[in-house]
Amino acid sequence: MGNCCRSPAAVAREDVKSNFSGRDHARKDSVSKQKPAITVLAGVPKDSIEEKYLVDRELGRGEFGVTYLCIDRGTRELLACKSISKRKLRTAVDIDDVRREVAIMKHLPKDSSIVSFKEACEDDNAVHLVMELCEGGELFDRIVARGHYTERAAAAVTRTIMEVVQLCHKHGVIHRDLKPENFLFANKKENSPLKAIDFGLSIFFKPGERFSEIVGSPYYMAPEVLKRNYGPEIDIWSAGVILYILLCGVPPFWAESEQGVAQAILRGLIDFKHDPWPNISESAKSLVQQMLEPDPKLRLTAKQVLEHPWLQNAKKAPNVPLGDVVKSRLKQFSIMNRFKRKALRVIAEFLSVEEVEGIKEMFKKMDTDNDGIVSIEELKAVFGNVGSQLAESEVQMMLIEAVKQLEEVGCLMIL
Repeated sequence: MGNCCRSPAAVAREDVKSNFSGRDHARKDSVSKQKPAITVLAGVPKDSIEEKYLVDRELGRGEFGVTYLCIDRGTRELLACKSISKRKLRTAVDIDDVRREVAIMKHLPKDSSIVSFKEACEDDNAVHLVMELCEGGELFDRIVARGHYTERAAAAVTRTIMEVVQLCHKHGVIHRDLKPENFLFANKKENSPLKAIDFGLSIFFKPGERFSEIVGSPYYMAPEVLKRNYGPEIDIWSAGVILYILLCGVPPFWAESEQGVAQAILRGLIDFKHDPWPNISESAKSLVQQMLEPDPKLRLTAKQVLEHPWLQNAKKAPNVPLGDVVKSRLKQFSIMNRFKRKALRVIAEFLSVEEVEGIKEMFKKMDTDNDGIVSIEELKAVFGNVGSQLAESEVQMMLIEAVKQLEEVGCLMIL
């Protein structure tokens, strides 16, 4: 890396993969001479992860880590490895965040609803978190793939999510980033367990302790997070948002910009009038309302949610299909989220570190007229700006893919 045309995402991938493959020793030696490698984890030997694991293809990418498929050389077990490039750990706060993520994953007890943590490894270039591999796909994708989606199925998913929340809170942890993408099915079987997979924004807390850092994803953010004064109750709110989406296919608080979403959250008006809500049971609506209570002091606790009649009698919840409209909305919502992640990966390859600082900044950069919407014209402008590194055919191919993804959801904007 090291030049202005390389992004943080590309830095992470090259740093990690160069170490995995055992190649490019000269470059690593050069880097190490310039600046001694930082030590992130105490008591962890700095050995090459390749000694214990065979690292394969990329599975996913977050703001700080790249997750790879890996194989234990001794047992041949398939695992997942989240690798965080040390070049991205620019401040003491960044380093503390990684240490905290490892500490939380070690601290939480083994549970069928949480991805199991195997070990943390560290070398000169990256910190590697090795954990259970979940091959069953994302939550919404599974729902869309099923031919029969009902209130009863939504109740089963909600119970699992709330069991994760209860476990976290019981052990002094606030998750802070509950969203559908952070839940994967362990395998492709129909009865596969659903598991929480990402604790990168989680934090330890003590009773009565309050936090002010704004973290999480806009759709799922509780009002008190926006007010910078919150505690564990924010996880109940986020789970309530997920439940609302599970039942009707769209978020309860929506707008064409993050600022608009924030304003909608603070207004707190929830639509229970339009389809399919007239056909949803009163018990389900009651639970949603109580989980999305604006006052955190009045909001249900995880224990109270799990004791709610709708979840207590989940097997008796209506088993009538919620309808094609809900499934179609969920599919659109899932496609748009996937498109956003793909677009970010493509753009991150070609914009400089100075131009891009995480997902929000990337989209602000794309939104040249600051209207909160990224149009096709703006997409063309972005791809045109990176054209010097791409062949014309590659630019056209990416544009076609972007347009195709957008057309699938029947709109030309990035939410």
